[in-house]
This record gives sequence, structure tokens and C-alpha cells, in this order.
Amino acid sequence: MKYQIRKLTIDDYDSLLALWDKCALPYRPRGRDTREAIAREMKRDETGFLGMFDGRRMIGFVLATSDGRKGWINRLAVDPDYQRQGLGTYLINESEQFLYKLGLKVIAILIEGDNVASYETFKKAGYVPHPDIAYYSKRGSAED
Repeated sequence: MKYQIRKLTIDDYDSLLALWDKCALPYRPRGRDTREAIAREMKRDETGFLGMFDGRRMIGFVLATSDGRKGWINRLAVDPDYQRQGLGTYLINESEQFLYKLGLKVIAILIEGDNVASYETFKKAGYVPHPDIAYYSKRGSAED
């Protein structure tokens, strides 16, 4: 792999938001995605903020988390200038390795309904959809 992948630090926060903007990935900078909230999450051993870099430029990101029983892959993003090179699949593999090292055997994802690119990427990576599962959430505020 010609690109570096590493765990992010809070010093990467602005680059992360810039990547999310470029990828049109929604986030909540006044809620769960504030600098302070992300800094707290980054300190958790069971949370992997993994960034992919071309030199100093962040070109990809994935968030790998554990709920103690199951691993979760979230927020997969690849800079549009670098898409269609298999980098999303590479980030998925890296997040899986992070989660397997935590002892997890089941890894899951949630994909919003209109995100066809993610459906295809995860399908190629061996993930199977479960159309009989309904997702519900309860939020403290619209920013969470």
C-alpha cells in the first residue's frame, strides 16, 4: 500500500472535518462531533479513528468501535479524487483487524438507505445485508 494508515489524534480534527465535507458525509460539529467529544472518544482503547494519508493529506477515514460484544465500522470516507482504487476496502480491512485484535468475532455496519456506494463496497468485502432488522435510535438532541 502506497498510502499510510494510522490512528488519528485530535491534531487531525480539522483534516477529518475537511474530508467529511469533501465526501459530503454529514456530521454534527455542535453535538457528537465537536473537537472535545472526538478527543474523548479517541482516548478509548476500543475505538479506532483510522486515517489514510497521501503524504500529509488525509484521503480516507474509518471509525472502528466496540460495544463489548460486537464491532462496528462507521463513517467510511474516501476522498472523491481517490475513489475507485480499492481504498475503501483497504480501510475496511484495517478496521476489521483493529476489531479482531480486541477479540471480537462479529462486525457490523449501518448504511443509510441511499448510500449505494457503501452497499457495494461492503458487499465486496463480504458483508451480508439483513433486511429484516429495523434500526431505531433515541437522541438527546438534534445535534447528537
